[in-house]
Amino acid sequence: MVQQLFFMELKFVLESLLIAAPKPLSPTELRDVLTKAADEEGAAEHVRACRKLPLEKISEALGRLAQDHEAAARSYRLVCVAGAWQFVTLPESAPWLRAFVGVKSRPTKLSQPALETLAVIAYRQPVTRAECEQIRGVAVDGVIATLKERGLIEEAGRAEVIGRPMQYATTAAFLEYFGLPGLDGMPAADELRRIPVVRPESLLTVDPGLATAPPQELALGEATPPADAVVDAPIDASSEVVAEVPASEPTDEPQP
Repeated sequence: MVQQLFFMELKFVLESLLIAAPKPLSPTELRDVLTKAADEEGAAEHVRACRKLPLEKISEALGRLAQDHEAAARSYRLVCVAGAWQFVTLPESAPWLRAFVGVKSRPTKLSQPALETLAVIAYRQPVTRAECEQIRGVAVDGVIATLKERGLIEEAGRAEVIGRPMQYATTAAFLEYFGLPGLDGMPAADELRRIPVVRPESLLTVDPGLATAPPQELALGEATPPADAVVDAPIDASSEVVAEVPASEPTDEPQP
């Protein structure tokens, strides 16, 4: 009985914190607040009981609180977006809220090519530009630049293959844009995950005598062959890849 009363009180404590918070709060941030209050001198016994609660208990209480608000059928809900909890209004209230805050236009929507490229990155991350182009069959340079500018993707290190191309992954802004609690909240897309891609040979298996550094990382004064030079090298027929120049496609950026 005591545990049940404590759980109910914890739920309402978390509710008050989220209402007063100027930004979404994660379970870890909420636990830090509870612990700070418990450590204050003269804290009551029920306040000290909230010190260093397991994150599972806090997440469970938040889930119960979200169910309560949904069952109440009010104009707002408690949701978890990008791992943090916040109160949000229903989408049906958008016209009145836009008028109230003075928003005159809707945010720019992503184009179909941008959405398709973003889906590839989200389900295959970290992924390189070349892998995106293999899956989509078109060039994605401009689209990737647009997605980076809007903060939906970011550079996620270089792939450990010949040439060390840059890899891309989604950001927290991506989760906020689509209202997802985390990447595990995305719809299933097994077919997209199973599409095979041809990757360059790993640096772990390449001959140590071969140069793997990009041209810009070569030491000063090191001789480099001209751009039109033809280098004779044996070709392994089993690893032969026919390169095709992908077709370009429009992006969200205005054309000059």
